Amino acid sequence: MSEAVPKRARIQPSKVRENLRTRILGQAGLYFRQLTSTNDIAKDLAVSGAGEGTLVAAETQTAGKGRFKRRWMSPANGLWFSVILKPVVQPKHAPKITLLASVVIAKTIKRLYGLNTEIKWPNDVLIEGKKVAGVLTEGQISGKTLDFAILGIGINANFSLEAFPTHLMEAATTLKEELGRETERETLLSEVLNEIESYYESLQQGRFEIILDDWRRLAGFLGSHVKVRSDKEKIEGWAVDVDEDGALVLRLRDSTLRRITSGDLVKIVRRGNRNTLMSNQA
Repeated sequence: MSEAVPKRARIQPSKVRENLRTRILGQAGLYFRQLTSTNDIAKDLAVSGAGEGTLVAAETQTAGKGRFKRRWMSPANGLWFSVILKPVVQPKHAPKITLLASVVIAKTIKRLYGLNTEIKWPNDVLIEGKKVAGVLTEGQISGKTLDFAILGIGINANFSLEAFPTHLMEAATTLKEELGRETERETLLSEVLNEIESYYESLQQGRFEIILDDWRRLAGFLGSHVKVRSDKEKIEGWAVDVDEDGALVLRLRDSTLRRITSGDLVKIVRRGNRNTLMSNQA
């Protein structure tokens, strides 16, 4: 049985529009009490010809999606939404959208609430080392053309940690948990959309370095000894950079550089002669 969402607690589209300063993002919006996945619905809409900037938001998701087909927990009173984008870029540049969104979320939370945020490659936003938000970008490609990209964002907003399974409680946090109060989700949503559109215009104009510079400043793991896990291997080294394609650059023990385009990053914290691995579910 799905969790009931009181009518008074639901996001009010009129309040979102009050604070929107965008030309396209969120100007057309669909708001649902419950969906399987906002990304899936947004993709269906895009295939059917929905315009760029169309927003799909849900109070809860029954099949929320994370990276590598993992389930994304989406309890009531979070902020779960997707936006249709149609960037004029080659498909290989699509990962830049994920980096862009991570910057926006981290900066917006810090600006609105004064919380100490940072980014963990490639798609997580953390508060004091605990995951508060994530990004999932999916697209449709025809030949060498990116038809559209679906930018999915999940922010743990106005619910308590008890809404998570036990195994996630130590790795995750919520805005309510950090602030000791609830936030106005309409304001958070509109401000995130405003900032995404600004950075998105920079991406379209070929000025990705602006986004990447901000990303690097928020990436607290850079310079750390890390381990990256993928389906095929585990790689250990020092995180030295993220390049213009969004790949993580590691310096290995033999001083060679290795580009990592996909995987889970685990920060290694050295305590005496032991290594403690700190990770968050992606």
